[in-house]
Amino acid sequence: MNILTTILDSLRNRPPREGGGLARLFHLRIGAKLELSFLLIIILISLILSLVGTWVIGDRFVEQAQEKVRTDLNSAREIYQNNLLRITDAVRFVSDRDFVRSLASAESREWLVQRLADIREQERLDVLTVTDAAGIVRLRTTNPVLFGDDQSQDQLVRAVLQQHVPVSATVLVPTADLARESPQLAARATIELIPTEKARVRPERRSTDGMMLKAAAPVFDFDHRFVGVVYGGVLLNRNHEMVDKIKQTVFQGLQYRGRDMGTATIFQDDLRISTNVLTADGSRAVGTRAAENVYNRVVRGGQHWIHRAYVVRDWSITAYEPIRDYGGAIIGMLYVGLLEGKYVEVRRRTVFVFLAVTLVGSLLALTLSHYLSRRISNSLEHLVAGAEQLACGNLDQRVEIRSGDEFQELAETFNGMAAALKKRDEQLKEQTARKVMESERLAIIGQLAAGVAHEINNPLTGIVTYSQLLLEKNPGEGSTRSSLQKIVTQANRCRKIVRGLLDFSRQSKPDERPCNVNAVLQECISLVANQALFHNIELVKRFGENLPPVPMDPSQMQQVFMNLIINAAEAT
Repeated sequence: MNILTTILDSLRNRPPREGGGLARLFHLRIGAKLELSFLLIIILISLILSLVGTWVIGDRFVEQAQEKVRTDLNSAREIYQNNLLRITDAVRFVSDRDFVRSLASAESREWLVQRLADIREQERLDVLTVTDAAGIVRLRTTNPVLFGDDQSQDQLVRAVLQQHVPVSATVLVPTADLARESPQLAARATIELIPTEKARVRPERRSTDGMMLKAAAPVFDFDHRFVGVVYGGVLLNRNHEMVDKIKQTVFQGLQYRGRDMGTATIFQDDLRISTNVLTADGSRAVGTRAAENVYNRVVRGGQHWIHRAYVVRDWSITAYEPIRDYGGAIIGMLYVGLLEGKYVEVRRRTVFVFLAVTLVGSLLALTLSHYLSRRISNSLEHLVAGAEQLACGNLDQRVEIRSGDEFQELAETFNGMAAALKKRDEQLKEQTARKVMESERLAIIGQLAAGVAHEINNPLTGIVTYSQLLLEKNPGEGSTRSSLQKIVTQANRCRKIVRGLLDFSRQSKPDERPCNVNAVLQECISLVANQALFHNIELVKRFGENLPPVPMDPSQMQQVFMNLIINAAEAT
């Protein structure tokens, strides 16, 4: 506020100048200019820091969140693969049992149904079936009454029939095959599609196929001859055991505002078939679908998605990867995600703290800049005030600045200048006083000379008059007349000199008129030529020819010439 007040006061106190508002800014006082400059720099730096800091913090939080979900996806994949490996181990264990070897080649099978069913339940399998070497079903533990159908076209069964090695994969199982294995599995696989925001448009209203973690292993008799295939699997539709384990293992029950922070989902195509993502009513979001942009990148493009995405009803930081069947075709997606709200809140809080620190720093910088600018402007104001006093004639004015910087040096220089001016002024006053005294002395001498000339003028008049009378009485030639003639001549000369002194000493108003400079100068020379001061001085006359008349007061110009001539004579 101090800075803004200073600037506004400067604008109010400055006299009006030509130009607009921008022009007025360039005519601010130096203190206001400094504070305005500091203010603009601090605002600019604060804005840059705020923008860059906010961007860096936000970007860093996004990177951390994406790195976490990428790691979480790796953990989820391990859990997914471990489940598939568990099923593979269970199927291989069954294929190595002696009673299975005999069942694949024997005509009778009923006595082992219960035993295989116990193994299926123990291994938590939804399907456990045995075929012969041609792929014809010999026994189903989930639907024992149905057998004899051909499974040789199943991907995994066909692979085992051809290669005689165990195989496993995630596969899509048509609803008819599920119904043969168990009507309950077919019902569990049927999922109604729920309209989902940002999902792609699908014409069907339900999905009836199932997605299964499935394994198949060859069966060999006691002579190591291939006699059949055992396959088993776990239907993923509505089976939430794996996704809940992923959530518990990876996210460890982390919550945000009473909701699970992390979630996991298994997609069949874009359909959630196993998930712990919840809808608004708190139920699992089975039947909802992935956002279209995610589906296009992962299922259609075969790429990973590690970015924010809209999940049912919330924005989340998500990671998706494709799930492929035994042939490499993409049949679904594995997903883990974190609610974005937690990161947004933390980011917002961090940005707020950063902005608060920036603001406090800016205020401190403003305070410091105000102090520095006031210190500079105060020093300048002291110098300006001292200069004004000096200009008004106060030569005793001194400026006291103890800043220890260039302003102190400038103040000391100013004080030195003031002292020098005072000394010069005193010397000038002494010289002026001497000149005045000399002028007064000369004036007195002039007055005395005028008085003497006036007193001499009367006797000279008598001398000239009586000399003229005597000349008239002696008309002839002779020594007496010659002497009288000299007396008359010298008396007239003295009279002329006296008249010149009277004219020179007489003060009158300037009477300018065109005069010949040479004539005025000649008259001055005639006044001084016979004075004692000039007896040993040769006067050289070099007048300019054809000089035009010049407007002047001849009396004052005579005084000027007389002073110059006398000064020149005294200087010789």
